Amino acid sequence: MTNRSIPTPEKLTICFAHVAYQLELIFASRQTNLRNFQVWTAADLTARLPEADVLVISGLWQNDLLDCAPRLRFIQSIGAGIEQFDLDALRQRGIRLATASGVNSNAVSEHAMALVLALARHIHTGRDRQNRREWRGMIGDLSLREDELGGKTLLIVGLGKIGSRLARLAKAFDMRVLATKRNPGSGNSTVDAVHPPEALPALLSQADFVALTCPLTPQTDKLIDAASFAKMKESAYLINVARGGCVDEPALLAALESGTIAGAGIDHFWDEPLPQDSPFWALENLLITPHTGGETCMYEENLLDILLENLGRLWRGETELVNQVI
Repeated sequence: MTNRSIPTPEKLTICFAHVAYQLELIFASRQTNLRNFQVWTAADLTARLPEADVLVISGLWQNDLLDCAPRLRFIQSIGAGIEQFDLDALRQRGIRLATASGVNSNAVSEHAMALVLALARHIHTGRDRQNRREWRGMIGDLSLREDELGGKTLLIVGLGKIGSRLARLAKAFDMRVLATKRNPGSGNSTVDAVHPPEALPALLSQADFVALTCPLTPQTDKLIDAASFAKMKESAYLINVARGGCVDEPALLAALESGTIAGAGIDHFWDEPLPQDSPFWALENLLITPHTGGETCMYEENLLDILLENLGRLWRGETELVNQVI
């Protein structure tokens, strides 16, 4: 591994690379006096990357960019995922990498709770009727009526930062909260019971809402499949603010169409944007959000807090970074 120390503040140049986030604008308000610039396209990134010592990036990253980054010392990922980075190539060049894990934990947990509330209170079908200028009358069939959350059971799959905060939000609505976690002994007191991942099949039948807040790993790939839906209550809902790959999509479609479960709120699909001809668009018992669970007006501020803390650690010669990968 090549030893590459980070330049001193007066010699450092930061490149912000994102198609939408206003990182340069928000960074200016911090008055750091650090040189920086922002690029919005892949072409501009390729052209200007040779100037950068630090790169703040996510979706625009391609591993062949390393060939035009002679000064690069540190990459601060804008997201929590690292699958786009060739870690061995970064190590060989002595380039440090850290993620933005936790940067949007408030936003994602609130989004998950919003989906729970929307499905319980039928907010999505109310908006559909609004668009049709249709006033719904009162409903006699209890199975079709709006519901309350008090006393209902929420099963959280993955009790990390997002899942833990979701648990606290659910408790404010007097819900019973169960969770799975790789190390159940480190669970928090907000949750009624924390179980190991292998207990999930047995827990599904207890849940009125199943919320996925876990990372996508080989262990969670298609974690919720046809067998999982068969164990859930017909009145239960699936909430996915994790990765689309955590759910077997053909099995989800079948469960929603057949009434095996009551409905779902999904923020992430296998293919994005969701294709125009996807049958998911037409399902009334499905609430779709376009991978916006992590979107927040505070994203740039939260990310820059992590970036500046990591730069400080690098300048001080500390070995551990916030959300360190390399």
